Parts: sequence; structure tokens; C-alpha cells
Amino acid sequence: MRIRSTSVPLFALLVLPVAVATFDLSIVVASSLVVLILAGRWFLNLYQLFTRRSGPDLVLESIAASHYVEKVRWSLDRLGVEFDEEMDIGTLGVFFTGRTVPRLRIRTGLVVSRIGNSSDILRYLWGRYAAELDDAVAFLEPTSEALELERQLDTYGAHLQRWIYARSTPHGRFCRHIWGVDHPAIPLWQRLALRLLHPFQRLMIRRAFRISRSSTERSIVKIEELLERVEGRLAEGHGTLLGGVQISFVDLTFAALSGLWVWPTNYGGGRADPRSDSDRNGGRYGCLATSVPAFDRLCRAPLPRRADGWHP
Repeated sequence: MRIRSTSVPLFALLVLPVAVATFDLSIVVASSLVVLILAGRWFLNLYQLFTRRSGPDLVLESIAASHYVEKVRWSLDRLGVEFDEEMDIGTLGVFFTGRTVPRLRIRTGLVVSRIGNSSDILRYLWGRYAAELDDAVAFLEPTSEALELERQLDTYGAHLQRWIYARSTPHGRFCRHIWGVDHPAIPLWQRLALRLLHPFQRLMIRRAFRISRSSTERSIVKIEELLERVEGRLAEGHGTLLGGVQISFVDLTFAALSGLWVWPTNYGGGRADPRSDSDRNGGRYGCLATSVPAFDRLCRAPLPRRADGWHP
């Protein structure tokens, strides 16, 4: 949700009626201005069409804190392809433009395409790079078992969203923080807009997720059920959720959906939000995991580092 050069003509058309009324412009002048604005839009389209663009062909549209974004980002990192990330304020896009994250913007020559939904993005990455990267993309192979587990995990992620919003929205400062009000990578105008619109956005979030005591309790039960199934699979002696030796996108999905809220000690390899142990495990808001017993166990256990140096 960025203000780009192609947005200027649209903004000018929106402002035009106000200008006509304010300065009492004639029909001829108003019509001339419309033609001029449309000509400007046409020129910008031609300029972009014939201008060589720099940077990676993949751009991940994200927000400051989103477990579904983490799922895609971790997969892109493990895949080893070059990509840029464009971060916006949480909830601003969905309520004002109808766009959700993650979204992957793909440039192929003169054409720019966009894919939403984390699962669909992973299917694209598998299809796009399976032949080119060979073994490096094997972790994205969409077997029937993996797809069924991913479906269950994505449902688990939706219950996590309700749970985290039920826990965070009563705390205005903390809520604004996880939506990105302090993040330097987010445009200043968006951070200022969040400060003004936060009460409205907080209300809309609670209505959109139908947050109530009973719905949150139901989500906690669903979260517990999924965690028990995951623990059952791992208790069988398997090192991964699919039982193989190598990590798959299912393992990354579970870790990404859980890690952002559990916040293990080495989360993000030391590059995550620098909140102290007292903030994470007590502090003003307490560990957000404490309302789910299985999460409380995870909250005390750091994610293991792999021998090859890669870690989530």
C-alpha cells in the first residue's frame, strides 16, 4: 500500500471536484483538466513500459508482524532466491484497499503479477523453481499428506489470529507496536495514519474476527488440539512432521505460525524485535503464550539450530 507515481493521476481525479467547486471552474476548464490528468496517466504507463527496472523480480508485500508472512519469508530464505520486501502498516491495507498479506509481486519482463495467500505462493515457488533449483526446492514438494497437514496448520493459524488479537487489542501501545508504528521500514505517513486510525482499526479487527470470550476459548481449544497432534507426531521419534529426515514446508509452516507468538530465545537469529526476556516472559503484558498451556511449554524452549547454520 504505497503511494506511487501511478497513484498521482487517481489522487488528482479525486481532488478535482473539490477544486471545481472551490474555484468555480467552468465546464471547459474542468474537462481540460480531466483530459490532462488522463494524458498524464497514459504517459506514466508508457514510461514504465519502456523503462528498464532494477532490483529482484520478486517482491514480498508484508506487514510488521504476520505469521503467514513469516511462512512465505522463511520459505523464500530457505529457497535462496533473491527478493525484496515491502512492508506496510498492519490492517491498513485490508480495511482501506481490500488487500491482504502476504502478497508476492512477480515481474516477468514487462508483466507484473501478484499472488496472495501463503499456500498459493508456496505452490507458485514450487512450480517456478522445481526444475531450475532441483534439490534446493525439494522441501516445497506438495505431496497429498503435506497439503493436508498444511491445511490443518493454516486453520490453526486462523485460530491463532483470533487468540492474539483477543490478547493484544486491549493494550493500545502494544497493539500499535506489533502493527508497525515503530518500524522504520514502514512509510512515515502510514505510521502517522495508524496513530490516528488505531481506535477504528482495533474495533474493526475485533468485529472481523468476531472476538468474544466464548470464541477465543473455542480457538484456544482448537490450538491445543493441533499442538497435541503435532506433539504426537514428533513423539513417535520423527525429526520432522512428515517423518522424513529433511525439513519440509510443513515444518516451516508450523514453526512460522507458532514462532512469532511463542518468541523463542533465538527467534530470528537475533535480528527480531529486541524485546527483553522480562517483556517476553512476564513484563507489562506477559508472555502472550501463557493462555495456552502447550504454548507455555514452547515459550520456555528455544528453537534448535541446525548443523548447517540455518535457523528460523
